[in-house]
Parts: sequence; C-alpha cells; structure tokens
Amino acid sequence: MLTFESLSETAEFARKWVPFCKKHNIEPRAPEFYFQQKIDYLKDKIQPSFVKERRAMKREYEEFKIRINALVAKAQKVPEEGWTMADGTAWPGNNPRDHPGMIQVFLGHSGGLDTDGNELPRLVYVSREKRPGFQHHKKAGAMNALIRVSAVLTNGAYLLNVDCDHYFNSSKALREAMCFMMDPALGRKTCYVQFPQRFDGIDLHDRYANRNIVFFDINMKGLDGIQGPMYVGTGCCFNRQALYGYDPVLTEADLEPNIVVKSCCGGRKKKSKSYMDNKNRMMKRTESSAPIFNMDDIEEGIEGYEDERSMLMSQKRLEKRFGQSPIFTASTFMTQGGIPPSTNPASLLKEAIHVISCGYEDKTEWGKEIGWIYGSVTEDILTGFKMHARGWISIYCMPPRPCFKGSAPINLSDRLNQVLRWALGSVEILFSRHCPIWYNYGGRLKLLERVAYINTIVYPITSLPLIAYCVLPAICLLTNKFIIPEISNYAGMFFILMFASIFATGILELRWSGVGIEDWWRNEQFWVIGGTSAHLFAVFQGLLKVLAGIDTNFTVTSKANDEDGDFAELYVFKWTSLLIPPTTVLVINLVGMVAGISYAINSGYQSWGPLFGKLFFSIWVILHLYPFLKGLMGKQNRTPTIVIVWSILLASIFSLLWVKIDPFISDTQKAVAMGQCGVNC
Repeated sequence: MLTFESLSETAEFARKWVPFCKKHNIEPRAPEFYFQQKIDYLKDKIQPSFVKERRAMKREYEEFKIRINALVAKAQKVPEEGWTMADGTAWPGNNPRDHPGMIQVFLGHSGGLDTDGNELPRLVYVSREKRPGFQHHKKAGAMNALIRVSAVLTNGAYLLNVDCDHYFNSSKALREAMCFMMDPALGRKTCYVQFPQRFDGIDLHDRYANRNIVFFDINMKGLDGIQGPMYVGTGCCFNRQALYGYDPVLTEADLEPNIVVKSCCGGRKKKSKSYMDNKNRMMKRTESSAPIFNMDDIEEGIEGYEDERSMLMSQKRLEKRFGQSPIFTASTFMTQGGIPPSTNPASLLKEAIHVISCGYEDKTEWGKEIGWIYGSVTEDILTGFKMHARGWISIYCMPPRPCFKGSAPINLSDRLNQVLRWALGSVEILFSRHCPIWYNYGGRLKLLERVAYINTIVYPITSLPLIAYCVLPAICLLTNKFIIPEISNYAGMFFILMFASIFATGILELRWSGVGIEDWWRNEQFWVIGGTSAHLFAVFQGLLKVLAGIDTNFTVTSKANDEDGDFAELYVFKWTSLLIPPTTVLVINLVGMVAGISYAINSGYQSWGPLFGKLFFSIWVILHLYPFLKGLMGKQNRTPTIVIVWSILLASIFSLLWVKIDPFISDTQKAVAMGQCGVNC
C-alpha cells in the first residue's frame, strides 16, 4: 500500500514537475538529483521567470518529500486489522503472498493532464496476483506480467526496462534508442538497444570496481561489433516483437551460412530443405502496417486474419504459446503497436486483470520461449541469449551524456553478495538446457557471440584454479621449494612472447576504449577478490542446487547512502561467510612470507636470491587482495575477531596438512629424516 499511495502522490507532483522540465529543458529529470547538483543552474537559462519558478518548484518538491516521508513513517507499523483504503474498504494486498491482481490507472486518457493542459505520460500501478503454491519467478515473472498488461492497455511497439534504483540522466534516452529501432535497415532485426550502466555515490578510487568500467567500456563495445551486447537487466529498450519469440526480418545476406562453416566445408552446395524453409519463413515477415482488429474478430479467434498472415498459427497453438487471452494474442500481431479503436477501457481493464493472474502462464511458453526466460537468478543473460539465438542483433548505445544512472553497493559485504548472485546465475545457466556450450547450434547465433556467452557463464569455474594459484606461493615459502621448474631457453622465449602479446593486447584495449590504468587495475584486483570468495561459493551452491535440489537465496544488495557522511557505507562491516576464503589466502601468504624470510636469515647469504622470486608471487597475491584487506579493517582499521579466528584456524589446518603430506619429499627422504635406514640407504 506504501507503493500505491506513493505513486498517487507522484502522479499529482508530476502535473507540475513535467511542464517545468519541458519549459526550461531540465536535466536530469529526476528531481532529487537535479536539486542536488553542485553546478551553476543559471547557465544557459535566458527566461527571466526561471529563478522564481525554480524556487517555487523546489518548495513543491520538498513538500512532496515530506508527504512521502509521512507515508513511510505510517507504514512502519502495520495495523492489526490490516491497511484500509480511503473509502474504508480493506486493502486487497494486506497479505503480500496471497492477494488478487490489482491495477490502478493514475494517469491515462481522462484526467491525465498537467498544469498547462497537456497530456501526461501514462502511469499505471500493477500488482500481479499472488497465491500460495504458485511459482511467481521473481523479477522475470513480474516483467512478463508487465509485458502482457501493457500490451492490453496501450500496446506500445517498444518497451524500456529500468531498475528501481536507476534514474533518467538524459531526457533524450528514448530518442537515442529510437534512432536504431526505427532505422530502415537495422530496425527490423534489432531486438534491443542496451545502454551502459553508470553509477553515483561511488568513492573516488572505486575500491571494489563497482563501476565495472572494463566490462561496459571494453567487453560490451567489442560485442557490439559481432552480434551485439548482452542484456544486463536495466537501461534497455526492447522491440516488443522480439520478446514474443518472433524471428527477425533478415536479408538474404543474413541468412547465408556462417562464413566459418563455408570455409570449412568448401564451395557452395545445394541448399538443404530446412535452410530454405528457414529462409522463406524469415523473409516473409514484412514491415507492413498493423491490421485493425475489432472485438468481434478477436473473440472469434481472429479468423479473418489467418488468411492474410503467413505465420499465423491455429487458435489452439496460439493459446498454448501466449495464453488464453484473445485480446493479448491479437496485440502480438500489431507490429507497429496500438490497440483496436473499438475497444472500451472497461473491457481492457478486465482483460488486463486476467493476464496477470497467477495461473495464466500455466501450460504456455511464457518463461520458456517468450518473454523473460526463467531458470536463473540472472534472467537477463538468458533472455538476451534466446533472442540472439533466433538471429536478432542488439545495439550498444553510448551517448556522451550517460542516459541512465543508478546506485551501487559500495560496502564490501554487499558487493560480494551482489557478485555471488551474478555468479550463481551463471552457474545455473551452465547446468541448464540453455547453456551456450550446446544450445541451438542450428540457429543464427554467430560463433564469436557464442564464445562470448560461454565466457559469461563459465567464469565462476575459474575460482578453483585461482584459489590454487593464490595459495601456491605461500606453500613454496613454507616448504622452501619453488613452483616454477627449470625450463629450456626456447620454452623461456615462448613464455616471454606469450606474456608480451597479452600485455600488448591489454594496452591496445585500454587505448581503444579510453579506460584508465587505475580502472583496469581495480578490475584486476576485484577479479581476484571475487574469484576467491563469491565465485567459489557460487560453484558449490550451483552444484548443490543442480545435484541435490537445495535452493539458496541471494541477498538483495543494499545501495549506498551518505546520510552519515560521504561514503559512510564504504566502511560499514557486515558479517558474511564470503569473507573467510580471501582472508585465509591473505593469512597463509603473510605467514609464508614470515617463514620464508626467517629461513633465509638462518640459512645464510645464498638463500636470499631464490627467496626474492618466491616473495614476488606472494606479494603479487597480497597486492591483488589489498582492497579486500582495507575493507576488512574498516574505518577504524580493525578486523572483526570472528574473521581472524576462522582464517587463522583454516590457515593452520592447511599448513599442518601440507607439512604432514609434503609432496615435494620422497618416501626415502622422509625415512632418512626420521632416522630410519634400510637396505636402500
């Protein structure tokens, strides 16, 4: 009910805020961030009334915030009899896990006007039906419900997905996306336009790589040259037809076999029947104007339209695919959007309630082939992958002014929990039927795009060798053995050339993308931090879920707030078991360094040369884990006792086990060391 009443207040405030923004070209359009800007707000403003109107609008916004704060305070204590609405009736959603579907149109055709008399964008409150015993699929299920209800009520040809912790930083964001979506050549095969994520409230040095600069400014830009960037869950404008599982309108060049396949299989051969069928099916999709339906045609199963559209399936197949809603099914064929002119709002609202019922998706393809795909907590990767597999392309749009900004968890524990959620989602996809390693090799997914998706889902597995490599330097110091064997000059040259090529590639990527060396180093550091903690946990949790059916819940990350000073959240410590493995790695390496130096002091001058090689690797590991170490210390530079105890305990156990096993020493040497001498002495 707090969300419902807050939206009601927001609708009233919008009547004044929207015309003010349009009149004076306000950026950003989110009032909280506009009034927080520490800039000269009079720059480029020429209207004498601006100062007076801005002061009045700021006062209106502050009064609006007070009303919202009052609603929040009221919501802290739930009445025993439950919430009641203004007319005295009980709030239908008093039980959040058992309530009917609810829709309220705050701003629509009638009454949705601003103070200047212009129509406002529509604002509709939607709460899908929840009942015990039904799987609701969290965010993916909510997004699918919104697809259907928006198709019934307005049926815009394009959809924009923005997370609740993001805001519009540029009012031209939709125009930027439409330049690609409405392009005569690209628009018919573009499934979505993805914008990079940018964040506010992150500390200056970005200690935990929250900005993900390397991913958004190098990886995603690189994918834009293949088949397009992955969908990252927010800041994305969709072609509604792509979400319905339709194939794109491809040219003959797009339908030619992959160039890699042609080069491997020789010259042109007779095309197979399946390839020709696929080509014909795709080529027949045209950009013709949408048909006009009346309610009689819809209720009769849109029989008149079956003869005109080559891809139209029988009514039973349509119901199996889209569900039992003739109005929604008819809307899926309107490629240019819009609703039938003969419909009335009452019938549309009734149908909208029907399509958000909890049993609507039963025995349909929702979440399997159409809409947001179920089966992983990172539903965004799956959804984008299914579209690319059908032959759609995506676009990466990076305007000079970031279109969307959001908040990120700058606290160490929250950041690790966020990374755990992403990694767990990747592991779930790895063990699912949608795994890019084996899914849909007969489709239109390009080879390099498939490799990129494979990289996205297998990266948590790298935590296993990473842990080994982080511990090996300490083991060498503790046992006085070196991990690198003696190699020939040719092998040495090969390794030098290999590392030089990797180094050169990194420099070229940084120069091409404009990413700074500090951002690159922070990304390297957090790859090790995440690999020794969240990625490792994700592998085991994913295996438990797949093999034993034990489901694990992820923690919704809390975002930054600066109420207690700039970046106060950065120093807040929250206990989580994710902290134990990296701390153990740190302790083992520190103990190994002390042991190695002690051995060198006792052994004389000749031991110092080999020692420096061993110390280099341990110091390299500690440098990568340095941000983690600072996060453990907190603002008072004090590590919680429980973390120290667990880490020292684990480090001691591993060290004792290693001394007991000691694989570097043969059985004969062990016998000699113990004073036992046999025939082979």
